[in-house]
Amino acid sequence: MALTGNQYANLVAAYIVKNFGDRGIEVYRELFLGKTIIGKNRRVDILVLQRETGSALVVECKYQDSTGTVDEKIPYTLQDMEAIGMPVCVVYAGAGFSQGILHMLAAAPRAAYCAPDPETLAPTDATRELDVALAMTFRWWDLVVRGKLPVSLVPGGGPTVA
Repeated sequence: MALTGNQYANLVAAYIVKNFGDRGIEVYRELFLGKTIIGKNRRVDILVLQRETGSALVVECKYQDSTGTVDEKIPYTLQDMEAIGMPVCVVYAGAGFSQGILHMLAAAPRAAYCAPDPETLAPTDATRELDVALAMTFRWWDLVVRGKLPVSLVPGGGPTVA
């Protein structure tokens, strides 16, 4: 299913609200937040705010379903998000990115592949990278250790790993 950039950002925002809204966060769309690296007013796609702790995460969304100019925008986006001075995540999806840009995004510490299912909005392997970015920002470690048991010692001193 092809999406516009705005539809993709709305999908990501809906995914965050559905799966993490009960953790005390608020999700905002299209906010002005400081200046870009070239001095323009910066408008971010999503701001996830946890008022209780004062923590926040900026989520910038990039969707490309056909080849086009978004490839040229990705290096700028990564650099601009790095300069924002707070936790950020550039989420991306779609089949239109070049292999070079996909490698750049996969290697970028502040980028996360995220392709929520529009029907269920359920967490899957296709949303895991954004889930981890949220966990690291808001210290939701249960998302990281999901399904795992802690290492313990068995009689005789050896560890058991589940």
